[in-house]
Amino acid sequence: MMGSPAPEQRQAIDPAHLDRAAAGPDGVVPVGDRREAALEVSGVSHTFGSRKALDDVTFSLGPGEFTALLGPNGAGKTTLFSLITRLYDYRSGAIRVFGAALKDAPLRALSRMGIVFQQPTLDLDLTVYQNLLYHGSLHGLSRRSARERIARETARLDLHERLRDKVRQLSGGQRRRVEIARALLHDPELLLLDEPTVGLDMPSRQFLIDHVRGLCRDRNIAVLWATHLIDEVDENARVIVLHRGRVRAQGHVAEVCAAAGASTVRDAFDRLTSKPG
Repeated sequence: MMGSPAPEQRQAIDPAHLDRAAAGPDGVVPVGDRREAALEVSGVSHTFGSRKALDDVTFSLGPGEFTALLGPNGAGKTTLFSLITRLYDYRSGAIRVFGAALKDAPLRALSRMGIVFQQPTLDLDLTVYQNLLYHGSLHGLSRRSARERIARETARLDLHERLRDKVRQLSGGQRRRVEIARALLHDPELLLLDEPTVGLDMPSRQFLIDHVRGLCRDRNIAVLWATHLIDEVDENARVIVLHRGRVRAQGHVAEVCAAAGASTVRDAFDRLTSKPG
């Protein structure tokens, strides 16, 4: 078992913007052309009373990138998602979605975003089809277009035979699939998922992970996947380690491991999130 890093080592790891040399003056690492960045979070902080939930959080995602936002419970992951989706208003820093500033052009930014929240938000007494149709109408889809997209997404998620079932008849894993189908109906280019596999069995978890990675690969969708589960981060993923509201490291798994002086992402996570002393 590895001990905690010495104070001077922690100081070297703590900022952990591994691509800082390539960053612009605002601290955001460009992904190709600036206009192509799917999501940019720059210098965002947030407090609840006297408690600082987020502290100068900065990162960016490129189109088609799968990025795991990895942090223990209470790290600030859900608070960050609430800011990106405008459930909370942020007072410092900037958030942009494909170049659209969330404060200045919220409709343009949010229209390119699909969201799966940590807490289930389906109506249990409506059928799968009714839940999805209602969501399509909120996005201004015609009934015909909504039907076509519902058929497309539910087929991909192996839900087409459950369309007429009420949501309360579905398993936890199937409900999550419905929420992912719903988030994709308006063809977003950025997908946010906050702890989407909590409470699911291993086969259901793996199905969702594989499906979402396929969205990155096949449809060029950028994904921010929040989790506290190390085994949901494979060796090819980009990782942002968030702890106590601060970004402790970011980059591909190999880069994060190198910054933490660890051989595995689990050891790196333990070092980066260990308490002082």
